[in-house]
Formats: sequence, structure tokens, C-alpha cells
Amino acid sequence: MPEERRLGTLLVQAKLLSQQALDAALVEQAVTKVMLGRILVDKGLVSEADLVSVLAAQVGYEFVDLSEYTVDPTVTSIVTESLARRYGLLPIGWDGDRLVVAMADPSNVFALDDVRTVAKKELKVVVTTRASILEAIGRYHRLGEGAEDISALAAGEHELDNELAQLSVASDEAPIVRLINMLITQAVEDRASDIHIEPAEHDLRIRYRIDGVLHEVMRPAKSIQAGIVSRLKIMANVDIAERRVPQDGRVNVNLGGRAIDLRVATLPTVYGEKVVMRILDKSKAVLRLADLGFLDSSLERFEASYRKPSGTILVTGPTGSGKSTTLYATLNIVNDEARNVITVEDPVEYRLAGINQVQVNNKAGLTFAAALRSILRCDPDVVLVGEIRDRETATIAVEAALTGHLVLSTLHTNDAATTPTRLVEMGVEPYLAASAVDCIVAQRLARRLCQRCKQAYQPTTAELQHVGWDVEALGEPGQLFRPLGCGTCGKTGYRGRFAIHEVLTVTEEVERLIVARAHSEEVKKVAVAQGMTTLRQVGLVQATRGLTSLAEILRVVD
Repeated sequence: MPEERRLGTLLVQAKLLSQQALDAALVEQAVTKVMLGRILVDKGLVSEADLVSVLAAQVGYEFVDLSEYTVDPTVTSIVTESLARRYGLLPIGWDGDRLVVAMADPSNVFALDDVRTVAKKELKVVVTTRASILEAIGRYHRLGEGAEDISALAAGEHELDNELAQLSVASDEAPIVRLINMLITQAVEDRASDIHIEPAEHDLRIRYRIDGVLHEVMRPAKSIQAGIVSRLKIMANVDIAERRVPQDGRVNVNLGGRAIDLRVATLPTVYGEKVVMRILDKSKAVLRLADLGFLDSSLERFEASYRKPSGTILVTGPTGSGKSTTLYATLNIVNDEARNVITVEDPVEYRLAGINQVQVNNKAGLTFAAALRSILRCDPDVVLVGEIRDRETATIAVEAALTGHLVLSTLHTNDAATTPTRLVEMGVEPYLAASAVDCIVAQRLARRLCQRCKQAYQPTTAELQHVGWDVEALGEPGQLFRPLGCGTCGKTGYRGRFAIHEVLTVTEEVERLIVARAHSEEVKKVAVAQGMTTLRQVGLVQATRGLTSLAEILRVVD
């Protein structure tokens, strides 16, 4: 089998495979008669992409990594989806007058003839893996359908008002329905946390928030604005005729076996109603604290607090900083058959087994404070208050902690040290705040560097001074990393997020400062002296580990 040996030799020469591994694979291939390439991929000795790239070079074709390649979405629809899937190919761009077609099997002459007939153009064939071809077909043909739906809706502008009256019973095949389904499906696949549909003077802007940053994905015609907004209102079960006041609703969808909740909010603007959909993936609700990014020292301090039978634990930070995720992960630990766990939330984001969850209903008079008073009469061991918003809720939560309950809640403050001051400003007596609060966790979400394209570099002295690098606490900086951008991360240089935490334990010294109404800087100084690692320091530690960049830490930490 000289071809098999030649392939193995090429892989060794490209330093993708060791000679020892090749020899072992060749022995197995001789016994099993399975193709060498399949043995190497199945054993994880080489990736499918590396194998295909070597094979492509062997027969004179260019290999293209579709995750890195900027595909021209205007050419992908030249070939129908059924034809693309049948032959495992996709048009991805132009090379002069030639249509560039990515294929998994460039030797399929029948496929090439069919594409030439459909496109009426000469072809330039490049090679990629079948898996990446199928992923790209699903993605770009779905976007193509959305574009077709937009064109159809814009062309039928004069009929749009009549169509709105029928939206509540519209067929699933209606263009407006398919377009919205495509937007939601694509947002979930792109890991978006929010979908923004924003009316402008002459068009409509649609953006996804991915890893905390908004990215524009589409600018459809102004003429379909009313149809999109009305359809979403119907899905969220809110008043379709009311356009003057903000409204809130909820949609439950199932995508590929995953239960997805959409929290829908409308907001009247001068150009029409803006709609924001918050995406809550129930399949990701159950997390472990160890997976949230705590430093070992910070996690130990936090664990010491929630293991106690009573006291108040406050998680602080801006909106969208992952506070609820931290609390849910903590609830999963403290929840057991021997405890009665009750939550009051607005809204209940995730349903947790074995926990009694109460939804706030302000219109019915079920406020945080009213619900909390009722909860305390239901013999709870652990109480979670979604957010402390006013003096009454704060006072009841603090008193609950002092009477033997473990209370978990959130508050909007910039860091851990300013939280006691915020409670006092809300009307809680300093001595109560000092006695009841046991632990404060301040957190932010930082974007994680893309592992595929991050670039190592040596930081300059000026850069380190700018971020406030503490040599005594962090040591001399070695190699750091910065974002470059590739197809895998959407050219941003980041993919995914992790939390950075600042954990302040309320010791006797901190209690005395709170009672004395000391400035937050004094509280912070004492907490740091007692072992607290600040948000900035935690971020810099994670930068030294290659998880994120200095620029990202400066973006998320004051």
C-alpha cells in the first residue's frame, strides 16, 4: 500500500505525526484493512482538518479552513441546499470570474458538472472537511432564507397591514414567521445572550449581544418593522395594539431538544417600538461554582460563608455580570432534603428542582418585601431574594439573617467594599448591616481569549503601569496574550466569557468600620490586608494565565 505510506510520510514531514505513531498505525492498518487516515483520526493522532489539508496538497488542491475563511453570503445561494448537501460542497466566493467552491471530495466530476450548469461559470475548487461543509451549509442557507423572506416582505409592503390582522393564526411557513425563527435559531447557535431589534428612520437594525458586546447581523427594510414587532408581541402574549408604553413578556421555545426561554421587552422610541429578547438557555442553568472562574483563595472564602447556617451573602455588580448564575450555582450546593429553600425572584430565570420559587407580581401586590414577609412564615432554612431594591426589602432580609436564616441576594454596587455603605444609605442601621452581612462577592464578566488565534507578547513597562501592575502581589509579568481575530471567534479575538470575583469576608475589624460609617476605601484597605484579592488583581492574574487580555480587564474593571 504505497499510497498509505506516502500519506503517512507527508504527515511526518509536516510534523503533524511522529514516526513512532505512524509505524503503529501502519501495523494496525495492515491487520484491520481500515484506511490509514481513518485510523489516525479515530485515535486522535491527527485532526481531520490536518489530514484533509495534506491530502489536498498531495493532489494539487488548496485547503481552506471555513472557520477562518470569510465566506461571501451572496454566492452561497447559487447552489440549492439540497444539491449542496448531496454533493458536500458550497460556493464561498469569487476568484476573478471563477466561482470558488469548497468541497469535501474534489474528485466528484458529476458534482462539478452540475454546479457549472447551475452557476454558468467556471469553477475554482478548494478542499475542506465534510463536517465544516455541512456546518456552513446549515448556517449560510438559513441566512439566505432570511434574506429571501425580507425581500418577499418588502415587495409586499402594501399588503403588510392586512397580514398583521392574521398573524395570530399565521402559518409556520409565512415569511415573517420563518424570518423570526431564523433570527432566534441563529442567535442561539452564535451564543448570543440578547437579540436587539431597533427601529431607525429608514431601516431596521438587528444586533446580537455575544460575549457582552453587540454585533450587527442584519439591516432589513423599514417596511417589515411592524410585522416583526407584532409577531414577537403575539409570541410573548402581550397587547399587540398597545404601542405607547413598554411591555414585558415571555416565550418558551425548543431548539434541537434544548429548552430556551426568551424574555421579551418592548420600548416605544421615536421611530417605533424597540424589542429586546434576553435568551435564557435552561440546559446551562445547573453550573458548579468551580466552573465560574473563582480563584482558589476566593472560592475558599466564599465556601466558608455559604456553609454557615445563617447570615447574609450579597453578590454585587452591574446588570449582566452573572450575579444570578453565581447564586443559582450556590443554591445547587446548599439545596438538600434536610433544608427548606425558598426564592423570590423577578423574573424566575431558571426552574430548579427541589426549590420553592416565587415570582414577583407587582400588579397583584406581590412585591419583594411582601413575598419575603410571607416566606419567613413558611419555615425556610435558606432564602434567596432576587434583588434588594428598597429599604423595606433590605431591612427584612437583614433581620431574617439575624434570626437564623441563610439569606442570599444581589445588589448593584461597584465593588465589595462599597456595599455596606449602600445598605446604610438605603436605610439599614449600620449595626444591623455589620452583624447580618457575612460575605460580599463583587463580580464582572470578562471575555475569554480565543484559544485559536491569541498572540503571545511581552508587555511594556508603560502598559503595566497603565493597568496598575503590583509587582509585590503579582510578581514580575512574563508572557501575556492579546486578541488577533479569526473565523472561529468572528474576528473579535474572544470566544466565551468567565467571571472575575472579589470576595470580602466581614470580619470583626470590618464590622467595626461599618458601624463607625467608615469610608469604603478604609474598608477595602482592611479587607485587602486580611487577604481579599481585588477585582483588578484577579483580572490581572487571569491575564497571566492566558485567559484574557489587559485591554479586556481595563474594559470591565474600573
